[in-house]
Amino acid sequence: MKKFRTTEVSNPKYNAEGLSFITVKSKNLNGRGDIVISKPAGSKQDIPVIIFLHGVYGSAWSWPLCSGVHMQVKKMQQKKVLPPFLLVFPSDGLWGDGSGYVPHDGYDFEKWIAEDVPEIIMQNVNGVTKKSKFFITGLSMGGFGAMKIGAKYNRLFTAFSGHSSITNLQQMKLFTEEGLQHYLQENEIDNDVFKTILANKNKIRPFRFDCGMSDLLYNDNLQLGQQLIAADIPHIFEDFKGGHEWAYWEKHIMRSIRFFAGYL
Repeated sequence: MKKFRTTEVSNPKYNAEGLSFITVKSKNLNGRGDIVISKPAGSKQDIPVIIFLHGVYGSAWSWPLCSGVHMQVKKMQQKKVLPPFLLVFPSDGLWGDGSGYVPHDGYDFEKWIAEDVPEIIMQNVNGVTKKSKFFITGLSMGGFGAMKIGAKYNRLFTAFSGHSSITNLQQMKLFTEEGLQHYLQENEIDNDVFKTILANKNKIRPFRFDCGMSDLLYNDNLQLGQQLIAADIPHIFEDFKGGHEWAYWEKHIMRSIRFFAGYL
């Protein structure tokens, strides 16, 4: 029995810049969700997969069409300095200014990413199997989702990362007009990246994160790094020039992809 009642996949004949599109009905969304994918050239079994989570105001198209990350990856693969990866860009569920990638208001935006998206990809993309390694990254709100989901679903994700990440759901008020009552979870662990990582300390997978020194979330990311050091949790934190902007994410996303390549 199929888990997803309907799935619509774009015709490869008309795919643009190597991007293809999937729209699927998900019980976790109580409706449809969009996924953009970029598949490496050539046929390959057990293709490793990177899931990219966008930030507030965005959607499935944001990562590829605002950073050109799929084009960066393609160039490096052509030079044979990067192994093949399937790049997966799901929407966050398109709730309000941003879903937060947490369950609320009758939707489960966390399970949409952690459970539905991998299964949809395995069902619809040749070469992705249960043996494929999965990685997850994101920016801003998507950084929160990637860091939290990567730590929590450590059986699925081989490594994870975040860029300019929200580190606590309280920071959603900096970006959204929807009130915090929609986002804050009953269990405080689920509101906070550090507390989620700490709760999974014994099973944590390799991870890295970075932030621009002019970013409004810089001090929060700096604090996260200090908390991880104090808790003796191995990690990589880097800071660079730049703010909360696509120019920064376009420049530094390859650091995460090269990091993931080290765990294949």
